[in-house]
Amino acid sequence: MRACAALLCCLSLMGAGSPAEAQQRGARPAQKAPEKEKEPPPPPEQPAPYDRDLMRLAEIIGSLAFLRGLCAAPDAAEWPSRMKALIEAEGVTPNRRDRLAGAFNRGYRAYAVTYRICTPAAQEAVTRFVAEGERLSHGLAGRFGG
Repeated sequence: MRACAALLCCLSLMGAGSPAEAQQRGARPAQKAPEKEKEPPPPPEQPAPYDRDLMRLAEIIGSLAFLRGLCAAPDAAEWPSRMKALIEAEGVTPNRRDRLAGAFNRGYRAYAVTYRICTPAAQEAVTRFVAEGERLSHGLAGRFGG
């Protein structure tokens, strides 16, 4: 994004020249556009009471997405789909979607830098994550489900 803004700035500087040069060429100098009324910024997003658990669940799903794929588990392809469903259900704002995706990516990367092959420790981590994810899911559904 910064590179694009810098490129646009450079292009505008290269083509415009100074106002004095524009007048010498017969063109009128650019006039300042009238200022628009500034809209108030939207109110800050209020976190849901279950956000902490939900972000942890997204992180667990990310860890399982990596570890189940690494260990060639039959359900390996399901974990990214589960995350997509979670984002579709809970990602009501762009900021919330970004936070959920960020939690998933953190969980995924945490194990991607550690494990290159499926080891007994990786399998133990899977067992623990599945148990924690089930607890979180049931707790969230029990307390906040409709």
